Amino acid sequence: MSVAGQVFVLQVAVVVLLVLGTILALVLQSRHDTDREAQNRSVAVAETFAHSPGLQATLKLPNPSRVLQPITEETRKAAGVDFIVVMDTKGIRYTHPLPERIGHRFVGTIEPSLRGEVLVESVHGPLGHEVQAVVPVTARDGKVVALVSAGLKVKNVAGAVNRQLPVILGAGAAGLALATAGTALTTRRLKRQTHGLGPAEMTRMYEHHDAVLHAVREGVVIVGGDGRLVLANDEAKRLLDLGQDAEGQPVAGLPGLDPATAELLGSGRTATDEVHSAGDRLLVVNQRPTDEPGGPLGTVATIRDSTELQALTGRAELARKRLQLLYDAGVGIGTTLDVTRTARELANVAVPRFADFVTVDLADPVLNGEEPNGAGTPHMRRTAVSGIRDDHPLYELGKLIAFLPSTPQARGLGTGVAELVPDLSDAPGWLAQDPDRTHAVVSYGIHSLITVPLQARGVVLGVANFWRSEKPGPFEDEDLSLAEELVARAAVSVDNARRYTREHALAVTLQRSLLPRALPEQSAVEVAHRYLPAQSGVGGDWFDVIPLPGSRVALVVGDVVGHGLHAAATMGRLRTAVHNFSTLDLPPDELLGHLDDLVGRIDQDEPGGEGSPSMTGATCLYAVYDPVSRTCSMARAGHPLPALVHPDGRVDFPELPAGPPLGLGGMPFEAAELTLEEGSRLVFYTDGLIEDRSRDIDVGIELLRQALAHADRTPEETCQDVLDALLPARAKDDVALLIARTRHLGSDRVTEWEVPSDPSAVSGMRARAGRTLEDWGLPDLAFGTELILSELLTNAIRYGSGPIRVRLLHDQSLTVEVADGSNTSPHLRYAATTDEGGRGLFLVAQLAQRWGTRYTHGGKIIWAELPLHGNAPHDGVTSLLGFTDDELL
Repeated sequence: MSVAGQVFVLQVAVVVLLVLGTILALVLQSRHDTDREAQNRSVAVAETFAHSPGLQATLKLPNPSRVLQPITEETRKAAGVDFIVVMDTKGIRYTHPLPERIGHRFVGTIEPSLRGEVLVESVHGPLGHEVQAVVPVTARDGKVVALVSAGLKVKNVAGAVNRQLPVILGAGAAGLALATAGTALTTRRLKRQTHGLGPAEMTRMYEHHDAVLHAVREGVVIVGGDGRLVLANDEAKRLLDLGQDAEGQPVAGLPGLDPATAELLGSGRTATDEVHSAGDRLLVVNQRPTDEPGGPLGTVATIRDSTELQALTGRAELARKRLQLLYDAGVGIGTTLDVTRTARELANVAVPRFADFVTVDLADPVLNGEEPNGAGTPHMRRTAVSGIRDDHPLYELGKLIAFLPSTPQARGLGTGVAELVPDLSDAPGWLAQDPDRTHAVVSYGIHSLITVPLQARGVVLGVANFWRSEKPGPFEDEDLSLAEELVARAAVSVDNARRYTREHALAVTLQRSLLPRALPEQSAVEVAHRYLPAQSGVGGDWFDVIPLPGSRVALVVGDVVGHGLHAAATMGRLRTAVHNFSTLDLPPDELLGHLDDLVGRIDQDEPGGEGSPSMTGATCLYAVYDPVSRTCSMARAGHPLPALVHPDGRVDFPELPAGPPLGLGGMPFEAAELTLEEGSRLVFYTDGLIEDRSRDIDVGIELLRQALAHADRTPEETCQDVLDALLPARAKDDVALLIARTRHLGSDRVTEWEVPSDPSAVSGMRARAGRTLEDWGLPDLAFGTELILSELLTNAIRYGSGPIRVRLLHDQSLTVEVADGSNTSPHLRYAATTDEGGRGLFLVAQLAQRWGTRYTHGGKIIWAELPLHGNAPHDGVTSLLGFTDDELL
């Protein structure tokens, strides 16, 4: 049991004994006092009633009880006694509280009262245990004529004590509660001072404390508020060289104690890991005041020997810095697939933590993505330079350096082994490289060098040089191993960047070879275009401008999902297919349908397998613009909507029917036709322009709208505005952009006639055509035009159906068109010498630059184009056919 518990038990015992003693004393005193009071009251009441006037006269009556009984009862109640009994000298009762007891003999002793004495006694009467007094009634002659007894029951006497007992017990409980509260307070104070430990625990703690204090390998010194040494354990005495009698002496006067240490111990200030010397030892001192937690005034200091720890910490810190450098190199080198930037990252990560200057030299083929051939004198291009200062005399960035065979760089390039040059001033092979520059390097303060070849997969790509100037000591073997590890990690990144550069260059070359190098001449639209490959690799975006018969033009933009050579090759195949289908002069929706079938067949024909590439995912937008009618027919296969910029600068995104991407099949494509004002700009683009991870696609559309909303911009200027507004610094996807400003071929350059279905009408049409060419200033083309028109009209009248129309277009070439309502297509064939016919289309093919057929909703159109500045047909043509000019006409 704790001390507080023992005190509490003792206090409880004392309180209980006091309460019991008080109760006993009270009972005894109360019993004595109540007995005396009962006797006195009984005697007084009995004497008073015995001497009351008229009592003796009443006793002489024949029935004194009838008179005395009411009087005695009234007197008893008024006097506070339990009974008053009047009796004769023989003890026969005249009165009693119990009327049935009247006439019976009195219970008690009456003899002394008959002698004239007053008697007080305790008896067991009719009312129970009673205290009663018997008083004589004396006549004038002194004779006792009667007796009077008055008294109280014993239980009424003890009731007073019982009424006082709760007060006594309450006082005892209050004392016990006060003792409990005092004990609780004492217990809390003791627990706070002893930290909840009991006597045995405190004894055991003291024993352990004393044992630990003197056995621990750390010095403990306690100094009092007066500056005297209160306690010093064995380790403190050993470290501070204190005597056995040091305790109790002032700290400032202890012999052999370092003054700085003595000042700290005597100052009372707080100290954390302060280093002090004690002979050849380095001591780390921590000091705290002892009065902060409520303890006595003074300080406690802990002292430990850190001599060996300092050396070990230095080595550990050096190792930690080297590991941190390698970690930073792994994270910071090779962040991009760019050879030059990777070399610069290697140089930057090593300065200034490892070297004061770092230079990286790479072979020119490496910078171009190729492997160095390794033949001849090692020529290196200085690719990266980093240092603590910019005024160094080292070779400048970009210089082509031819290392002499005697230099450590040349030896490293030849053997692939790193070299350490501890003293550059004593390195004749290196000094011979460029005497003026090398002596300037040494004079600058650069005194030590590590050169490490960058090699990957057995191929040496270049060399990294680490130069030291600030530290007076040279590089060491440990530094050489760190440099090799650092360069080995960087070499892998450089090689990866080199290989990527090569593959990227090949892919870009392939893709650009598949894209149009120059747009064909046409007058329907004014065109500007841009193609920007992605930084991460080429993609499958393409565009095309394809002239069509009738001065029309086809505008195409497509996108193959994915990147790399496969996407570029797929793009080339699709572009070729679009060119081929466009020669058939198909409407946009039909052309996309044929292209979709082609993609599906290619996917089925190519060998499948997990991971095998597929064409599916390509998108395309195909539009045909007619400058005569100013109509534009468009259809799209999963491609973004084009933008239409009106001449006043208003920007719309026409709602075209959405078709599925190419290769999915199963759904038809639909075309939409727009009528455009002259000077409108059609903007076709791929999704790489408007989509970006950093913004929503709606934001990209709005940025495009704002960039296009300028009425006075040319297509070239508009292209630049769009790229500046939407493209980030490093695009994640390639972008194709095509902007075409529409033109109108006016009525002064277009002539159209309806032709009756009568062979005789042919000559009239030839005459009209000749007059029109005269008006246009093209008389040299009249002969060929009339021959072509004559043949085409004759075929239409003979084999076609009405209505028949003729149209002449004066554009970059002269176009002759004959339209009829038939869907039959003429075929070119070679007639024998004996055949009378069959030479018409052959003649058209000889005279025309191009000719062909296109189908419309109401039939077909056969067209032929003649160059504006070509030679007029000569006699060779007519002689080849065996006719004279008059016969042909």
